[in-house]
Amino acid sequence: MNYNEALEYIHGTYKFGSKLGLHNIKYLLKLMGDPHKDLKFIHVAGTNGKGSTCAFISSILVEQGYKVGLFTSPYLEEFTERIRINGKNIPEKELAKVTEIVKSKVDIMLSEGKSHPTEFEIVTAIAMLFYKLEKTDYVVLEVGLGGRLDSTNVIPAPLVSVITPIALDHTEYLGDTLDKIAFEKAGIIKNNSIVVAHPQKKEAMDVIEKVTGDRGSKLLIVPIEEAEIEKYDEFGVKFNINLFDEKYCDLEIGLLGKHQVSNAVVALTCIKALKKYYEIDISEKSIRNGLKNTKWSGRLEVLRRNPTLLIDGAHNIHGAKALKKTIEDVFEYNRLIGVIGVLGDKDVDGILSEIIPLCHKVVITKPNNPRAISLDELEKKIKFFSKDVYAYEDINSAVNKSLDLAKENDLILYCGSLYMIGDVRTILTKDK
Repeated sequence: MNYNEALEYIHGTYKFGSKLGLHNIKYLLKLMGDPHKDLKFIHVAGTNGKGSTCAFISSILVEQGYKVGLFTSPYLEEFTERIRINGKNIPEKELAKVTEIVKSKVDIMLSEGKSHPTEFEIVTAIAMLFYKLEKTDYVVLEVGLGGRLDSTNVIPAPLVSVITPIALDHTEYLGDTLDKIAFEKAGIIKNNSIVVAHPQKKEAMDVIEKVTGDRGSKLLIVPIEEAEIEKYDEFGVKFNINLFDEKYCDLEIGLLGKHQVSNAVVALTCIKALKKYYEIDISEKSIRNGLKNTKWSGRLEVLRRNPTLLIDGAHNIHGAKALKKTIEDVFEYNRLIGVIGVLGDKDVDGILSEIIPLCHKVVITKPNNPRAISLDELEKKIKFFSKDVYAYEDINSAVNKSLDLAKENDLILYCGSLYMIGDVRTILTKDK
């Protein structure tokens, strides 16, 4: 099996849908020798900030000299982004080799009359085996959907379970209230473990506290309110934090947005827990360098200047609010040209209500995903705001139109879907 054949096999399993539950992944991993049972995990769930928080944690551990696996989804430009070690994507040859092993075990499952694993289950299995073969010291594992029944929850008790901010998203799978969604996210909490949680609204926090207590685990609520921002501009943030009686001054992050300070403090709380409860060696220098050097593509990422080209996923209302606030707080420009594509199962009206009023002109396009909202429907929604709309099915054409519309001191914002901005990023960086 070569790389293209591996991708074809993996993506060919998309037709088996998204099925929450652990039976299939447990059986598949058992046939593979349970590679996940030989790994040490930091498990991260939540609605917003999961990816950035994982990136911060991984970066700090890498700075300390550890070999760190990072498992995230979705990918922006290349599938191999989903499975990384020390910031490097899984090599194409290794992906092909491991996928062939996983496929052989799936074939055994099918011969025994078992259900075919979903795409996410197969990718999870590939990652577990790769990290085992590579003898990683730690794996920072991002939940795909929810937590309790997510394939990643097949792991034994992690070193730390991390819960980032919880909001209404994927309500058709996780429930239509915050407490129901919090119950699914809190499903990653194992017995007698360490839990790090971003402060939540009361109905979500009550659930997390109950689950933690029921499982005899220790809950560390991240002291977000202790963070003091010293400097904040379009190049990053400098802040101080008093974290459990220890003061850190002049910490720097290059990721944009005040909300990234919260993500960094969640990550730092996790690092402190690793040091305190497992005596893992992590120096202050590694913490500082790890935070400063963290990269997370596609989240408030500036690709060019004059005009400024900014990409951000902003695929739910929480993300759209954070994006709007960052634009208002740190960017200076003459006009804002918005390029937007959204999936139809998202809170389209909520996202548009935050972003469209900022725009002088709007270009719309379709993310490369079957769930994308139609251009006709999206155009009707945007015209409600009395904005000029240019519609292009093809993302490349939409990007070209935005560049044609922009002048030197304008800001072009590409947002609404990670699937869309992955393609945008490829288009805008291909000549670099």
